[in-house]
Amino acid sequence: MTPAARLAAAIEVLDHLAASGAPADRALKAWGKASRYAGSGDRRAVTERVYACLRDRGRLAAAMGADDGRALVLGSLGLVDRLAACDIDPLFTGQDHAPPPVTDAERAKLAGLGQGDALGLPTFIEGQMKATFGDAWPLEAAALLRSRAPLDIRVNLPRALPEEVAEVLREAGVAVQPTPFSGAGLRLEGAPDLTGTKAFTDGWFEVQDEGSQIAAFLAGGGALTIDYCAGGGGKTLALACQRVRPLRIVACDVDTRRLEAIKPRLRRAGAAAEMRKIGPDGEGLSDLEGLADLVLVDAPCSASGTWRRRPEAAWRLTAAEVARLAMLQGEILGRAAKLVRPGGRLAYVTCSVLYAENGAVAVAFEAAHPQFSPVPIAVAARSAALTDAAREHLAALAGDGHTVQLSPHRTGCDGFFIALFERSA
Repeated sequence: MTPAARLAAAIEVLDHLAASGAPADRALKAWGKASRYAGSGDRRAVTERVYACLRDRGRLAAAMGADDGRALVLGSLGLVDRLAACDIDPLFTGQDHAPPPVTDAERAKLAGLGQGDALGLPTFIEGQMKATFGDAWPLEAAALLRSRAPLDIRVNLPRALPEEVAEVLREAGVAVQPTPFSGAGLRLEGAPDLTGTKAFTDGWFEVQDEGSQIAAFLAGGGALTIDYCAGGGGKTLALACQRVRPLRIVACDVDTRRLEAIKPRLRRAGAAAEMRKIGPDGEGLSDLEGLADLVLVDAPCSASGTWRRRPEAAWRLTAAEVARLAMLQGEILGRAAKLVRPGGRLAYVTCSVLYAENGAVAVAFEAAHPQFSPVPIAVAARSAALTDAAREHLAALAGDGHTVQLSPHRTGCDGFFIALFERSA
């Protein structure tokens, strides 16, 4: 494919994304399958252009006065690649699969492009992020939307040590280094396929972002541990694969298919957990009320903390959806609290950076549940599978508080919020 044809393909994929609402990775994969003529270099170039447009969608659309695929690609050439209109013209000829020529109106927009750093996020998101990060929110937003997420893995500590896994991966040609905070984490360079390695099939590790590892390790554990919103089972596995395993882990979800998907991962890791399908209002756990040493609530959320991986989601989120999620999160947290025994711990976690889903939910829970007292993050970190650097950094972020916000800018991992409580009565 010529450079011009690659731009036309990126425009096509962006327009498909807007019309279908599909995740970007899925849309790009579908385009690649349908475009057999595209080589690996072509697919990589189209993917990079699409993600560049999605990461800067707000300011590109504002600069070009439109948010269709053509406007975003033209804007990215001007703002990101910093090409002048005369340099763009040869790429937009309308011939040999190139996009149609640049119009006079588009040329005027390109000529007026500045180099500002504004992201152009929806106003309600800017307000939510400012409530979370204060005046540093633009830096946090830029890291969420413009940086690329690393590939992290969590070592299954009962089966292997991080240095053992690192050595095996290096022998396979994978560049790897320890993650800065998780005591079980490794960070890999690039995006190698690890599923065929013996270390993976033998259950030595699982792919898991370091932020998710930190959240699970801070939550802690106990003889009876309940993962109340297990989803794909990442935190269930992290809880089950610590050096000291809980005697009993119960993974709960409203979707049976998600629970079934956890089972082969547990078998590979040599771990065990009980699966419980619960009803929409938490039905199915009455026999466990007041018994759990730990209840981890990784609540459904906007996933705004993972925008590095899916930047298109930032422009699809609405204020109404955040309000709906915040209400649901409060309800779920209240139901899960009934399962905690006196002296037991309740951990509330989201992969969000929005205050309405995080601090606001924690504050409301405390007001409505006086039988739960805060557990300082710094205290929990002392016994967690974290590095000394992590304990110091988390203590600095949380102070004496029982909540902490992780983020790409602060901690180099996905955005996670963690709040810890202990039931006193």
